[in-house]
Order: sequence, then C-alpha cells, then structure tokens
Amino acid sequence: MKKGIHPEYRTVVFHDTSVDEYFLIGSTLQTKQTIEWKDGKTYPYFTIEVSSLSHSFYTGKQMVIQKEGRVANFNRRFAQFSTGDK
Repeated sequence: MKKGIHPEYRTVVFHDTSVDEYFLIGSTLQTKQTIEWKDGKTYPYFTIEVSSLSHSFYTGKQMVIQKEGRVANFNRRFAQFSTGDK
C-alpha cells in the first residue's frame, strides 16, 4: 500500500439511538466526538439511527403485505362496471 493516501483505520464506537445499544467496530469514519468505553480507553464516537438490532428486517418484525392476484385485482377495480347480466 502507498503511504499517506489511505484513511486512518481505527476502532470507533457506534451508538444506535433507537435501542440505546453501543457497538465497537473498526472503521475509517472521521468524527470529532469521543467516548470512554468499558475498558477505560477513549474511542471516537458516532451516533446512528438504525442498526441490525433495530432494523425491522433483522429483528423479524417486518410487516408482510398480502398481495392479491392479477385477476382478483382486476375484478375488484372493475366490479362497479359490471351489469350483472350474462
């Protein structure tokens, strides 16, 4: 690797504010905020709104919408135009 062209890779504390969880992850993210971690060391700190602990896809709380078929959708939309005679 060339010297001086790559961003600094370091350990950063990410805070998921929606579930109040903290993650210690390696990142090149630049931030001016710091926080003291459980091990007594000070790390860069960054807040996020969604992580794997709060996202509905990963928590299993994702809503599944039932989609009706094409024929049922057609009948629902055009039922008002039918005369009832056949």
